[in-house]
Amino acid sequence: MRGAAVFLASIALWGAAASGPAEAIHVAGDPVVTIEPEYVKRLLDNGEHPTFFNLRSGEEFKKGRIPGARSLPLLEIRRRIAEVPKTGRVILYCDCPALDLQEAYYFLRAPGLSEH
Repeated sequence: MRGAAVFLASIALWGAAASGPAEAIHVAGDPVVTIEPEYVKRLLDNGEHPTFFNLRSGEEFKKGRIPGARSLPLLEIRRRIAEVPKTGRVILYCDCPALDLQEAYYFLRAPGLSEH
């Protein structure tokens, strides 16, 4: 995953305004990079095509998602790592506890995962 930019986004993707990426400092290592909905909208408006991964369960994914998002439930992320692109912008989102999102973020950013 070294070549991919991994970010966390809010599930309420189109609700808030922001100027760009923000960083949340956590104990476990590098800052978790989070982005606000307005920043994601600007990326899309500028022609970028990030890969969105909805980390909720399959049942929740079926109830609603960002158009074009792919389902990658938190409990399956280790087994399905090959589905995550090695390059480009990857945006993870979920209506779940922050610690779950952090775990997914750090897992995808771990050294050596670029070999998947």
